[in-house]
Order: sequence, then structure tokens, then C-alpha cells
Amino acid sequence: MPNLVVEHVAPINQDALAPLRRMTHKPRILLLYGSLRERSFSRFAALEAARLLEMFGAETRIFHANGLPLPDDSEADHPKVAELRDLVTWSEGMVWCSPERHGAMTAVLKAQIDWIPLAMGAVRPTQGKTLALMQVSGGSQSFNALNQMRVLGRWMRMITIPNQSSIPKAFLEFDEAGRMKPSGLYDRIVDVMEELVKFTLMTREQADYLVDRYSERKESAEELMARVNQRSL
Repeated sequence: MPNLVVEHVAPINQDALAPLRRMTHKPRILLLYGSLRERSFSRFAALEAARLLEMFGAETRIFHANGLPLPDDSEADHPKVAELRDLVTWSEGMVWCSPERHGAMTAVLKAQIDWIPLAMGAVRPTQGKTLALMQVSGGSQSFNALNQMRVLGRWMRMITIPNQSSIPKAFLEFDEAGRMKPSGLYDRIVDVMEELVKFTLMTREQADYLVDRYSERKESAEELMARVNQRSL
């Protein structure tokens, strides 16, 4: 393997994938939704998801995007941006729920994701965390927003779980109080949240090891050498 820098190649450590000590706190899940409407079905779906997550033993927080500026229209110290980033740092997993509008996820949810940086100093706030995806539609069942969010989750280096939820004709699925009616669509949300908690419990102790990679170990060493060996100016 002449192209490898051998000292930065680490053998797979199976013990690191099965740590002896388990975290004892509840899985921490942040929920984002993509609508500011008063009667928002994506918010209703996110609230149902939060109730289920808590039933499965998780701690949840929901970010409400009212007052969040557009990306690049404000500085990162804006109170709503700081609130969002603090919640992302706190979380061990996330749920993203978007309406589908013109065949795509909404700008409201995309703006939230765009305010989440891949790196904040030495911290990568999303890398190695779990992600579950949901969408609501006003018409027939669709998966366009889900597919877009799945691409974004991969780009944010998140562990996006296989299962997902798509709710067609969402206006028929929620009662006047905003609670979801019994149906197979509700059962799917139960499945997705159960799976999210399982994946979070499986991966949170090992997240740092799972995302430790050769190219970054090599790059870090080269940067260190360049800094240490540079001549005084």
C-alpha cells in the first residue's frame, strides 16, 4: 500500500465499539419543524414525535423558528441563532419534520439547518449524531422532502436512520386540538421514534470513534508539523 501513511492507519478496535461503561442519562433529542403557521401540521407531527420519544425514555426539546433570521442576514450571535446552536450541541440525535412545498422541503426548515455549522472551533455539532426524518403533505403521499433531508443529513455527517415517516393529506390526520388520529400513518411515527431511540443508544458512546477517520488523522499531523517546523517570521 504505497499510498498509505502507515502510522496514521489504525486497526479496527472492536472494544471501542462495545464500551464497558454505558451513559446513564436519557437520550437527548432535538426536534426541528418547517412551518411558522399557527395551525402547523409539521409542528403537530413533531409534537407527536416528542411525546413518543419521551415514552421511549428520551429527553426532548423543540426549537421554534419564529424570529430566526435568514442565513447571512444576521450575525451568529443573534439570540435565536445562539439558541438553535446551543440546542444542537446539547442533543445526541435529531428529528427533522418538513412540509413539502412545490416538491421540496420548506425554506423555514432549510434556514434552520443552514444556521448549523459543520464545525464550531474544535467541535463538530452534528457529526456522529442520529437523525430521523418526517414530512407532511397537503396532497397525496410524497417523499421529495424526505429525500432532500436525507441528503442534508449525510452532508452534516449524521447517522440518518433507515425508517422515515410521510403523512399525506395531513389536514385529515389531526383533530382540532392538534392530536394525530389513530391510523397506520401514526403507527409509522411510532416505529420511527422507537428506531431513533435504539440507534441513539447504540451509537452515542461510540460516536467519536465511529467518525474518527484516517484522512483527518493524517491531515492533523501534517498541519501540526507545518506549524511546529515553520521558521520564525
